[in-house]
Amino acid sequence: MPELPEMENYKILLNEKIAGQIITDVQVNREKSINLNPTLFINTIKQQKVLNISRRGKHLLFQLQNGQILLLHLMLGGWMFYGTEAEKPKRTVQIRLSFGQNHLYFIGLRLGYLHLYSQSEVEKELSHLGPEPLSNDFTVNDFLLRIKKKHGRLKTTMLDQEFIAGIGNCYSAEICFDAKILPTKDIDDINDVGRSQLYQSMKFVLQEALKHGGYLENPFYNGDKLTGSFYKIRKVYDRKGEACTRCGATIIEEMISSRKTFYCPNCQK
Repeated sequence: MPELPEMENYKILLNEKIAGQIITDVQVNREKSINLNPTLFINTIKQQKVLNISRRGKHLLFQLQNGQILLLHLMLGGWMFYGTEAEKPKRTVQIRLSFGQNHLYFIGLRLGYLHLYSQSEVEKELSHLGPEPLSNDFTVNDFLLRIKKKHGRLKTTMLDQEFIAGIGNCYSAEICFDAKILPTKDIDDINDVGRSQLYQSMKFVLQEALKHGGYLENPFYNGDKLTGSFYKIRKVYDRKGEACTRCGATIIEEMISSRKTFYCPNCQK
């Protein structure tokens, strides 16, 4: 599932490609991917200018000139491609937004969605989300105050979008590795030094992932060399049975709260 770095990467690229452009056509191939009658959905957004694209947690918000907002959550398996019909990947497209000869394709939206809301409706939809981990306003003291109220396994807490927005399966594993803390560890057993290190590792890992375009394998457009580059430099995620880059021990895979997690049993304590 795309997480904060992947969605931030998409946000940057989308602002480069479609901000200020008019939606010239709309194609809905899967009604379950939207929240309105297809005719109403299409008529509301067609011929509207996309003013900008912003991000909140794992969501993207397409601000339209008429005040409406397209709220995107890719969920598991969702991704996007921007280009001409000839460049389009040979995949099933659930929704297509056209901008003249170029199109924005939404692919793999079996669980994901592109919903249309007013500003107040969007605020309600996203009101449960915790703080943005890369915000300058989110300090180590804020983190310590929030984690002080949490109990149970660290991995489960890191995945909680009400605790902190945008962190999922991949980056929770990478953050714990960078902090040298086992994701299976109980939060009550982590002292303030370890908790402060988690905060620093969270900032570092997410910034590194964003710098390398996240871990998604599919390029956003033809010639896109950045998107997905982080996958090549990941430390533990999806590396079961491989050698730890820090100590050489074998990376382990374990299920925590029905989620696969990866860690080094030797240098994560």
